[in-house]
Amino acid sequence: MALAAPERSSCATGDADTVASVADAFEALSAAAPEGWRVELIEGEIHVVPPANGEHEEIVAEVADQVSGRRKDAKLRTRTGLGLNVPGASLTGKVVPDLVIAPKGSFGDALEYHDPSPVMLVGEVTSQSTAQNDRGPKLRGYARAGIPFYLLVDREAQQVTLYSEPVGPVYTRETAVALSKTIALPAPFDFEIDTGEF
Repeated sequence: MALAAPERSSCATGDADTVASVADAFEALSAAAPEGWRVELIEGEIHVVPPANGEHEEIVAEVADQVSGRRKDAKLRTRTGLGLNVPGASLTGKVVPDLVIAPKGSFGDALEYHDPSPVMLVGEVTSQSTAQNDRGPKLRGYARAGIPFYLLVDREAQQVTLYSEPVGPVYTRETAVALSKTIALPAPFDFEIDTGEF
């Protein structure tokens, strides 16, 4: 079953009727989405994403396991399926990264979409349906939100990139390695992710 939202151009945030109609459409699609599907609002466009395939989920699980097993700060926790309010990524900023790393207790409320300020790292693993958003709007949104690190596992490009040092809508530092190599995560992580395990 496929759900689709009509393509929309980004709208000025001052137009209250447009913001309300996009937010209403987002809420309606979120309520109607089958279990496992994700609905995201990115730079003013609603995206309905089907469940990830097994390879995608294996990579997300591997990154989460490596972070959990090698982290220097025992208070850091990895989360999957956590909604974030990413200011500037869209009219309402509602996204669901594949992986979120933040200190324990950062999201102890009943909200579905959370303030990203405690987030230390977000991770995305590309799929055919999400790759363009992961490389563009989400990259800019995570930088604008001031999230210190964005780890992008680009399966199509066979590359893993760590973006850091956000300034406005850009990350000013970028380190990329081919899949199968290791990539260093600086402090507070202070370890290498072995992408050969993906």
